[in-house]
Amino acid sequence: MKNPITDMKPLPNISTSPNTKYVPGRSIAEISEQHNIPADAIIKLGSNENPLGPTPAAVRAIIEHANEVSIYPDSDASGLCDALSGYTGYPSTNIVASAGMDGVIDTLMRMLMPGVAIIPAPTFSYYAISARTHHGTPVFIPRDENSGFDPQAVLSQVTDETRVIFLCSPNNPSGNLVPESDLRTILAGCSDCNGCDGCGAVVFLDEAYVEFARTSMIHLVREYDNLVVGRTLSKAFGLAGLRVGYAVMPEKMRDEYLGYATPFSVSSLASAAGIAALGDDAHLKQSVTLVRDGRRMLMEIPFRVYPSEANFVLVDVSPYRSGDVCELLARKGIIVRDCSSFRGAGDALVRVSVGTPEQNERVVEAFLEFKSRNVATL
Repeated sequence: MKNPITDMKPLPNISTSPNTKYVPGRSIAEISEQHNIPADAIIKLGSNENPLGPTPAAVRAIIEHANEVSIYPDSDASGLCDALSGYTGYPSTNIVASAGMDGVIDTLMRMLMPGVAIIPAPTFSYYAISARTHHGTPVFIPRDENSGFDPQAVLSQVTDETRVIFLCSPNNPSGNLVPESDLRTILAGCSDCNGCDGCGAVVFLDEAYVEFARTSMIHLVREYDNLVVGRTLSKAFGLAGLRVGYAVMPEKMRDEYLGYATPFSVSSLASAAGIAALGDDAHLKQSVTLVRDGRRMLMEIPFRVYPSEANFVLVDVSPYRSGDVCELLARKGIIVRDCSSFRGAGDALVRVSVGTPEQNERVVEAFLEFKSRNVATL
């Protein structure tokens, strides 16, 4: 007898191939069970989490508001948006919050699709997943060997079917920034491209890792009515388990966005913790300093390490395969990210999150050991 749920087939325009299904980083529990390693002996440097954890102020806020979980939170997370206003310098009428940046992306796709999403790749895979899920068509622009891309190559693909251009700065998994001049070129080009009188494409700039970078381009929202800057409290603020994302966008676009947004998408505990985290400047500064110092430590990995503005570095382990390197490190209780699941990344790239100084030293030593043991086989 057929099961009407489990026998359902995916919609025709939704692919479930390895390059379109989201592949998360491996968990401590998975590695512990697979390799019989005590969980407390494993270091997780595969998901770009904050090694310091959340600020104690956020933990206190969760405890203080725990008895309120029987009550629905604000439908639009207004208290959190007010706190984000103070942090970003934009009025709350330019800010939306959701359950992670993924939630912001999904809401935008509801609003913008069907149509085309242009994506320089390799990059964060969820852009394409969300576009396809909302009946859109991703168009990929290949990045060069340094993970850059030509803004004119992006604009050459823009048509009146284009709804969104996804840019990630710092990019995941490479860690490099989009130059402001390139972003301005794309934003301006969307107003008059390929003969169409204003294609109306939105440029979504993902700044999930911007706290670790030299510069942000959030100020451009004041200049361009087609720019959305997405951010998260998962990385520098250490709230990955609570799923708090937000975006800054033109007020007129926000009004339309709210018509497609899921109400109550940010829980009361997530909002309380987010407000507390945004108020702890010292913890944020400590987190950023730890990452910037740690990036320098990870440059000692004995392969090509790409310069990074994020809380991770990208390592080219050629001529070895990324899967083999990640598996050897996993056997030693070290979780790093095999980037072969990123579209266009090939099979020799490994992403390593910055950890504590002790964790960084341990992962560098593991790479050194791998290379010394395998160099004779080349």
